[in-house]
Amino acid sequence: QVQLVESGGGLVQDGGSLRLSCAASGRTFSRYNMGWFRQAPGKEREFVAAIRWSGGSPYYTDSVKGRFTISKDSGKNTVYLQMNSLKSEDTAVYYCAAAIDVAYSQGTVQRPTSYAYWGQGTQVTVSS
Repeated sequence: QVQLVESGGGLVQDGGSLRLSCAASGRTFSRYNMGWFRQAPGKEREFVAAIRWSGGSPYYTDSVKGRFTISKDSGKNTVYLQMNSLKSEDTAVYYCAAAIDVAYSQGTVQRPTSYAYWGQGTQVTVSS
């Protein structure tokens, strides 16, 4: 059974930074795609960023390009989301997700239905 545990959320001022962590356990993750999604109140869950555990270029949604960076530490089985220049519109619950044996393409990684495993979420609040 795969378990994903997010941490690092909190309250930050407009323009500030946070780093989210997603600790993964339960499997060997070399065949996994890892994604970050977010969901604001009253809105649908939206894709933020994705990375393939075995390598390859990351994907980002347009609104976070140049501000957010997804990375991984294979030794720690942990995926990170470094968020800089935060804006009030980034306020949401952020979720980590894992997909196994799924094509690593822009269309695939953006779909929540591509991911079989999800963390419990961590709240990010950006105050203006």
